[in-house]
Amino acid sequence: MIKAIDAHIHLDMYTETAARTLLAELAECHVEALIAVSRHLDSCKATERLLMQAPEQVFAAYGYHPEQELPTENQLNDLIEWIREHSSSMVAVGEIGLPYYMRLEAESAGLVFELAPYIALIESFLKLAADLDKPVVLHAVYEDADVVCDLLEKHGIKKAHFHWFKGSHSTVKRMIQAGYYISITPDVVYEEEIRTLVRVYPITQLMVETDGPWPFEGPFEGQQTHPRMIHAVIEQIALLKGLSVEEAAHSLLSNTKQFYGIPSLRLF
Repeated sequence: MIKAIDAHIHLDMYTETAARTLLAELAECHVEALIAVSRHLDSCKATERLLMQAPEQVFAAYGYHPEQELPTENQLNDLIEWIREHSSSMVAVGEIGLPYYMRLEAESAGLVFELAPYIALIESFLKLAADLDKPVVLHAVYEDADVVCDLLEKHGIKKAHFHWFKGSHSTVKRMIQAGYYISITPDVVYEEEIRTLVRVYPITQLMVETDGPWPFEGPFEGQQTHPRMIHAVIEQIALLKGLSVEEAAHSLLSNTKQFYGIPSLRLF
């Protein structure tokens, strides 16, 4: 039996009914667990409620997603205080990072985008992660990844997971050498950029994710994103790496458990 963990999902963004159904279906889909990331304080609280409903299946990460307006000083302080108070129930700080897509959209419209406040924001969370001794879950692609790599080094953070990563060859090389992990989404089935990345990145530093409920194309067109889709990702990684599906699945599962400190024996 091939088992897997969805290493990055926005469980709180599904409807309550859909999330409950999804959790009930994990065992039959041979998905052991989910790393449920958060976007802001209300999202963190929703993720915590889901964790309490399914503590053997949901592992929480608390943070502030960068692709949105900046929080006020009071909002940021409230969020950081809440995370500190609930740090024992989380496995990582996340999702945090830099707003690549929001900045790209603004600049395409001829607007000036100030990145400095977002750098200050991620630094607040990197300091928090270092203080709590927690891994970080990162939204940082292309040139933003280099900025984040600099910040990780500045704050002495070794355990970093770049989800749905894309970047230059030099950035990829830097991340591999630093020991950072990336996770691969279902678009590896039809996106050559992601397939090329898988060929280069060591299997020992890979995980699999859905980023649900974000939708996918190709064979997943029109489907609600579900953790069961990570089995197709594992099959593609195995093919691209010249491994058996069983070998790839074992490595990916072990990587995720080791990174997030998930016990080896899980109960459904």
